[in-house]
Amino acid sequence: MDLRAELLKSIWYAFTALDVEKSGKVSKSQLKVLSHNLYTVLHIPHDPVALEEHFRDDDDGPVSSQGYMPYLNKYILDKVEEGAFVKEDFDELCWTLTAKKNYKPDRNGNSVVSHKDAFKLWCLFNFLSEDKYPLVMVPDEVEYLLKKVCTAMNVELNCCELDDHLSQDPQHQSGMTVWQFLDLVNSGKLLRGIEREAVSMAVEEVYQEVIEDMLKQGYLWKKGQLRRNWSERWFTLKPSALSYYMSEERKEKKGSIALDKHCCVEVLPDRDGKRCMFCVKTSSRTYEMSASDTKQRQEWTLAIQTAIRLQAEGKKSLHKDLKQKRREQREQRERRKAAKEEEMQRLKQLQEEKERKLQELELLKEAQRQAELLLQEEEQRRRLQHEEMQRTLEIQLKEAEQARASMQAEMVLKEAEAERQRKRIVELEEMQERLEEALHQEVKARQDEESVRYAQARLLAEEEEKLKELMKLKEEQEEYIIQTQREKQVLKQEMENKSKYLEEAQKQLEEVRENRQRVDQDVMAAQRKLRQASTNVKHWNVQMNRLMHPIGPGEKRMTPCGGFPSIPPVLLTRRESSLKLRQRLEDKNYDLEREDSKKNVNNGETRRLSLSPDMDTMATESSN
Repeated sequence: MDLRAELLKSIWYAFTALDVEKSGKVSKSQLKVLSHNLYTVLHIPHDPVALEEHFRDDDDGPVSSQGYMPYLNKYILDKVEEGAFVKEDFDELCWTLTAKKNYKPDRNGNSVVSHKDAFKLWCLFNFLSEDKYPLVMVPDEVEYLLKKVCTAMNVELNCCELDDHLSQDPQHQSGMTVWQFLDLVNSGKLLRGIEREAVSMAVEEVYQEVIEDMLKQGYLWKKGQLRRNWSERWFTLKPSALSYYMSEERKEKKGSIALDKHCCVEVLPDRDGKRCMFCVKTSSRTYEMSASDTKQRQEWTLAIQTAIRLQAEGKKSLHKDLKQKRREQREQRERRKAAKEEEMQRLKQLQEEKERKLQELELLKEAQRQAELLLQEEEQRRRLQHEEMQRTLEIQLKEAEQARASMQAEMVLKEAEAERQRKRIVELEEMQERLEEALHQEVKARQDEESVRYAQARLLAEEEEKLKELMKLKEEQEEYIIQTQREKQVLKQEMENKSKYLEEAQKQLEEVRENRQRVDQDVMAAQRKLRQASTNVKHWNVQMNRLMHPIGPGEKRMTPCGGFPSIPPVLLTRRESSLKLRQRLEDKNYDLEREDSKKNVNNGETRRLSLSPDMDTMATESSN
């Protein structure tokens, strides 16, 4: 049984629990809540609009299980990954929905099992039930499950009570529902005198063994790899691994031994003060362990060998394999029973045919006896009439011989007719077999025709969905074409605006060029003025130098301070300082005029360069 089938069984209970009116349909709002909870417990990304999109063409009425199955398969079950969620949380969600409506324990608290144990029995029932809806568990599986629970409590199941209960209702022979099973357990007929705690522990043990694939668990002594000391650990064995913990609460996991087809288990002799030793050999390491007694060692070694065998056969669960084998055995028994019933029916028909032929034979014998009686009477009459009718004796004898010959011929004809009847019966039997074969072929052909019709209906539905998607794509394409035309008009308007901007920019460029020419002329005029000013400055400097050294008549006489005799020293000092100050002012004015002319030239060049890229860009856009 794969994961999808297991999940569908629990979801079926949740769906039927939401069907309050028992009409086979559930409202969309309830299905939304159920789907949201399934997304949560299965750890699947939630798609809130998927349900509305899936049932978009339906009305607002309720949805049947056949209508919900495609959505369930497409958006939930196809996305489920094994090991990505906790199976117990999923089962508990479905149990909560269905138990609220269907599970009715004793209100006085006299129920044999608690609500939690009822949930585990519900999970066990789902695991062992048949893969047909509504879900039922056949009597053999009911007996198997109850025997497992009783064995866990070290008590023997009262099979007579179970058979009496099953025989009271003829429907129980074909299967028992989970609520009937829980009512049977809570009634106490099969578990009289057993405490509720013992029943709870037994149910927990069977749940771990069957649902959680716990082949065996218990305390063992294990030898360390590095320190080589012995430690007592709580071991749990599953088909894939042998794990060990600090205690039976399984809160602190110390390690795990992965099992595969290359592993093996061996019994070791007693040593190091330890008894009942055995080891598990893997490809990388050998683990030594010690059990409490020989029985425990044998149970552990057999359980580990079973796990290794399951790994070698590629099977994940022991009880799934056992369940499949029990189902195959039941099917073989049913086939043998059906064949036996068919054989008995055929023998009965042959017996009836034989009796009918015997009756016909008796009728023929009776007719022969009557003929013989008539013949005897005729002979007696002939004897009585012999003396009276001596002359007619020969004639009567001839007539008698002729009558006898005719009777014999008639007997031969009747025997031939009987032989033809027997051949006709054989032919009819062969014809009946051929008719049965033809009927079987016709039934198979009708089934094939129904499957083909179902496939055609599904294909028609898919074609309708694809046609709707094509219509939607066509509408989107038309909207896109309208939007593209609008954008094209906007771009055309922008091109016209840019062409206007380009014309204005060209006009500005011509004005800038004219301004540049005028600036260049101003610069040249300023340079001429600067050259003329520099020439004037040099001329005035020469004149000032002449004034600084005047030539007087007569001999030169140096004054004690080195100046001219006719000009006082203080006056000469003032004149020199005024000349120097004037020269500095003229130099400063000259520098300022040169800087202004350079700035004007640079500004004109910069303005021309900044306008050139804009003109190029606008020209490129206009060409595009």
